[in-house]
Amino acid sequence: MQTLIQQLINGLSLGSIYALLALGYTMVYGIIKLINFAHGDIYMLGAFWGYYVINYWHFNFIFALLSAMLVCAVSGVIIEYLAYRPLRHSPRIAALITAIGVSYFLENGMSYLYGSSTRSFPQIIKQVNYHIGGVQISNIQILILSPPAC
Repeated sequence: MQTLIQQLINGLSLGSIYALLALGYTMVYGIIKLINFAHGDIYMLGAFWGYYVINYWHFNFIFALLSAMLVCAVSGVIIEYLAYRPLRHSPRIAALITAIGVSYFLENGMSYLYGSSTRSFPQIIKQVNYHIGGVQISNIQILILSPPAC
């Protein structure tokens, strides 16, 4: 029973992250009616930027997060201006192919510039594990599962 509850907590935590990404896809599709295959690649740019500013410029977590959001927003605006806006009135398949091309460009560009070796993102938030009735839940999982403060 403990293993079942543990896997339920793990699944809810990972599923919450997937739901957040799916929400981004849904919002983009709902607004511009384009399946943006580069959505995850913009997320990758933000992750690389956060990795860079934390490790080399020694930003704290909040400033790294805010600067990564800014980099992602600017990247999205530039990509929309250069790749998607010229195709606004063309057939939808052209925009779809362009989205795949932008995705490949970002993925292979980052792989070319920084290599494809694995990197561990620095652990900014100290992890504390709580043991409740034989089930382990971390403060990070609680943070992921907690509803946003409005």
